Amino acid sequence: RLRAFTMPDVHAFVKDVEQAKREMKKRLKLSLEVLEGIGLTRDDVEMAIRFTKEFYEENKDFIYDMVRTFGKPVLAEMWEERFFYFILKWEFNFIDSQKKAAALSTDQIDIENAKQYGITYVDEDGARKHPIILHCSPSGAIERVIYALLEKAYMTMEKGGKPMLPVWLSPTQVRLIPVAERHLEDCLNLMSRIEGEKIRVDLDDREETVDKKIKDAETEWIPYVVVYGDREKERGELAVRIRESGRIEYMKLEKLIEEVKKHNEGKPFKPLSLPKLLSRRPSFK
Repeated sequence: RLRAFTMPDVHAFVKDVEQAKREMKKRLKLSLEVLEGIGLTRDDVEMAIRFTKEFYEENKDFIYDMVRTFGKPVLAEMWEERFFYFILKWEFNFIDSQKKAAALSTDQIDIENAKQYGITYVDEDGARKHPIILHCSPSGAIERVIYALLEKAYMTMEKGGKPMLPVWLSPTQVRLIPVAERHLEDCLNLMSRIEGEKIRVDLDDREETVDKKIKDAETEWIPYVVVYGDREKERGELAVRIRESGRIEYMKLEKLIEEVKKHNEGKPFKPLSLPKLLSRRPSFK
């Protein structure tokens, strides 16, 4: 079990329900964009929305707009009276392989805590008032996001597909496999150029067969695997095995770099944490 978890939280302080509704629409779209950027689509999550009967009767069109923005049926729960500090809350739930739901993104209209904690602002009429607080986590807990991505990969495998992490998050994004020792120098040069573009790349220089190296790369879910030999050297193009499509495509090095960088655009980058040469890594047999 986790001892703690990390959840990005975005608070907004608004003057009234009308402003809260406008901001919540923006934040719903933000949450969808964040999840899709991470690697989870709308098909991967279900939406639940809870509200008081009074809020529903006064704001039906707003609730319907929220559901239409999501674009799928939602689970709605209406309370006769308010039990918690919010009058409306929505959340995206990831349903795992055991049919259990885990909440990710969420937002709430909180009408209680500003008074509870003495939070005030001065309105345009000069009066001191308590704001409404919106509590939004665009992604949900980081640990739950990782769990959702791994569960998604597992369920893809169960359906006969190839499991993989999003390219931007994959520990190794490109693996180079020289066909013979005479191709090692070229692969080292290729690795240097790819690494210079902030792409995590490694090189399988072990004394193993090419088939064994390809199999190991498949086992590690490497998104792009480049097998480099005499043919590739003569053509001036790389034979790239693309995990997502299952195809082998010939392309220039610049095209491969462009392809990976499209996945990395706008994402945080960390360099490879292991030795770039597989022969220098610990081996467990």
